[in-house]
Amino acid sequence: MRIVLVGAGEVGYSVAKSLSADGHEIVVVESDESVATQIEQSLDVIVVRGNGARPSTLERAGVRQDSDEISLLIACTNKDEVNIMACWIAKIMGVPHVIARAVGLEFTDHEGWAGMLGIDLMISPERSVAREIEALLEVRGAIHAIEIAGGKAGIYVFKVAEDSPMRGLQLLEVRKRNPSLITLIVAIQRGAESFVPKATDVIEAGDICYSMCYRNQVHQLERIFQPSIMKQLKRVFIIGGGKVGFQVAQGLSMRASGVEVKIIEQDREKCTRIAGELPDVLVINGDGADAQLLKNEGVESADGFVATTDHDETNLMLSVLGRTLGATKSIAVVKHPNYIGMTKHIPVDAILNRNQTLADAIIKNVRYPGSSRVLTVIEEIDSESIEFVIPKDSPVEGIALMDLRMPKGSVIGLLERNGELHIPTGTTVLQADDKLVVFASAEVMPLAMETLGESSA
Repeated sequence: MRIVLVGAGEVGYSVAKSLSADGHEIVVVESDESVATQIEQSLDVIVVRGNGARPSTLERAGVRQDSDEISLLIACTNKDEVNIMACWIAKIMGVPHVIARAVGLEFTDHEGWAGMLGIDLMISPERSVAREIEALLEVRGAIHAIEIAGGKAGIYVFKVAEDSPMRGLQLLEVRKRNPSLITLIVAIQRGAESFVPKATDVIEAGDICYSMCYRNQVHQLERIFQPSIMKQLKRVFIIGGGKVGFQVAQGLSMRASGVEVKIIEQDREKCTRIAGELPDVLVINGDGADAQLLKNEGVESADGFVATTDHDETNLMLSVLGRTLGATKSIAVVKHPNYIGMTKHIPVDAILNRNQTLADAIIKNVRYPGSSRVLTVIEEIDSESIEFVIPKDSPVEGIALMDLRMPKGSVIGLLERNGELHIPTGTTVLQADDKLVVFASAEVMPLAMETLGESSA
């Protein structure tokens, strides 16, 4: 495809690099001369200098009336007005698909905004990261936690503890011993190797297991992976009252009853605003790096400590400080992708990259543009999860899963039918309008989607 990308910041650069490597012809629109020059010198893309919200600039990029030259426009600047206007102009000019980054959270408060603005997909990285932080705090034993099926289920990643009752058991035996637990382990990471397990595979201590599970059963799942750290969430510290910090505090105060949430923010005006909007959250005007302040507020008994300031290095060091002072679980939010693997080297439980969250979502939605949508990308095991709705008259309609012959390395982990969720079995017969959650390695996923009757871009 020929794709126009408006905005070449950290997100835009990552998207342009990946899509160009996929073989697409990329035209980047960028107003900053130094950024435009840098991307022109480092990537095999066409660069158009100018404001992406102006018709004349987009016309130079190939967006012209009644022209089918451009298949997709992606607007990912840090200004909503530019993103929305670029998408609106592109739609009027006949570009079939447009995707916009939403900087203001209000544009993703309701799914209807995208449709009313004529945008096919609006993505807020801050909202996505905030939801993962909430899930990680609520499920203390989880390394990663990604919502699926509208929050009714999730992909929860646990490390098998030495005292886990699963240790040394085959998966089929684990199921027999926990008949009320509806879950499916879709991948196991063992050392440098990752694989989709069989029922006869034996669970070992130290295995990192990726499990699909209903949200209301996740603590039962946590109990068999990490029995010694089961504990109700009671106190959370959030350093930084920006968009991510605000979203986490709001989500916890709404969804987790009885949780004491404290935000520490240096900007007094921002403190006043947050206190007015979140009456159940204690807002403290102060420095999150002040160890004495943290001790006075009871950080040693905190179940969660989240650093969400605007500076990556600050967040990493604050998370280390929180963990050192006694917080059970620390989480740092960063923008630079190079920091993601640092959990192996510093005492931080999770490092989340909000820019990469957005870039991955855009890239995968380009690769699978039909009736599927990407739920998550898991870089550690080079895998992804995709939601696919079986269309009417699909070639797989009426076929049992055991007869579908899904490629090795892929699995259908969840099925939603008439609003009800199911963990499918081999005898489950697919029907039109079934919503499937497919899990596979990035290499296998295109073949899995072809098996279900949908080709990637």
